[in-house]
Amino acid sequence: MKSSFITKNAGLLRQKIRDYILTVKQWFVSTPERALLEAYEAAQIIRNIEIEHFGGQKISASSGNYTANVMSYWEGYLNKNLTIINIKLAEFRVSRSMLEMANSTILEKLQFIDDVIAKYTPRTEQINNSDVVKSSEPLTIDNNIAPQAVKPSNNRVNQVPNLNQKTGILPRSLGRTINRIKTDLSPQAEAEFVKNYQRSRNRTRTALRFFLILILVPLLTQHFSKQLFINPLVERARGERTTEIFLNSEMEEKALNELKSFESKLKFESLLQEAPALSPEGIREKIQEKAIEIAEEFNHESNSAISNVFADLISLVAFAIVVATSKREIAIVKSFIDDIVYGLSDSAKAFLIILFTDIFVGFHSPHGWEVLLEGFAEHLGLPANESAIYLFIATFPVILDTIFKYWIFRYLSRLSPSALATMKEMNE
Repeated sequence: MKSSFITKNAGLLRQKIRDYILTVKQWFVSTPERALLEAYEAAQIIRNIEIEHFGGQKISASSGNYTANVMSYWEGYLNKNLTIINIKLAEFRVSRSMLEMANSTILEKLQFIDDVIAKYTPRTEQINNSDVVKSSEPLTIDNNIAPQAVKPSNNRVNQVPNLNQKTGILPRSLGRTINRIKTDLSPQAEAEFVKNYQRSRNRTRTALRFFLILILVPLLTQHFSKQLFINPLVERARGERTTEIFLNSEMEEKALNELKSFESKLKFESLLQEAPALSPEGIREKIQEKAIEIAEEFNHESNSAISNVFADLISLVAFAIVVATSKREIAIVKSFIDDIVYGLSDSAKAFLIILFTDIFVGFHSPHGWEVLLEGFAEHLGLPANESAIYLFIATFPVILDTIFKYWIFRYLSRLSPSALATMKEMNE
């Protein structure tokens, strides 16, 4: 019985070892593609920062109008991603030398990575343009110095670098990788990590605080300005002209329907004998009381609509002041949003794009636009004109759809091709 137990455990141990070896083999086989993908994603992040914040130019102080602190943040982000690219490319070269790989997408990714890092690779060898003779200028030959001129210059030939000459036995990226490891093991590595963590935490707090300010300041400004200043002034100005109760015909029609419904309800209850019988004078008095109540209600609604117009204008001014005086916070919020968006997977990006496009320009979006426009018109005391609403629904979502499609064609295909492919598959 003991021998069978040992045999069984030995079989389980061999199975675990075999599974572990298979897992390690699969990880090693996928190392080139994984390393190249991580380098490609880091290059994409650099390219996205160039497009969004530096007008497609190199990440430098001359390409963007940023303060020293913001520029140091971008340079730190650049150095971080360049280091990732160098490490992963070194890992890709070492693993590729041991494995056979043949894929057309590999060349495209490598070309994209080279195009991105070419701006940040120093050129150690430059051609002196002053020594080059322009082909458009004729040559003047002097007989006295002609024999000397035809002699080849060995020094000039030696200055031309050989294209097939290797720079060293090991690739330079491997040396940078070793330097990176030394930096991580240095005594200042922990302090630098804590400093970067504190910087990231402060950036997140600043972004969230600015979001709250952008939301709360206009809302509170609109509410308090309406209740404390505008509404009392409007009620005082319209108090003398009580005949102008309704701002538009829709409000008047709504009040008449409410009064007719009340009158019909009184007659219905009187016929069913659920209420004491009323004389025509009693019915008239109750209808008159209800009419006064409805008039006061709609007068207050009209005053509120007029106050909303001025309160909304004041809130827009407050919003504009906050935006105009918070350029630093806006730059921090942009970088915060970029980190969140670029940190999403391709499936998540495609899902969010499809969600927003379907909400605003999808098949069922006209009903949502109609509800929003009617609510906005009621908020400002304007009549909900069906022709204007239908015209808006027929034009504005179409313009949004065109902008979405152009953005997908112009930018998404270049910033995140895999997300574009995922979105097409999800749509299909």
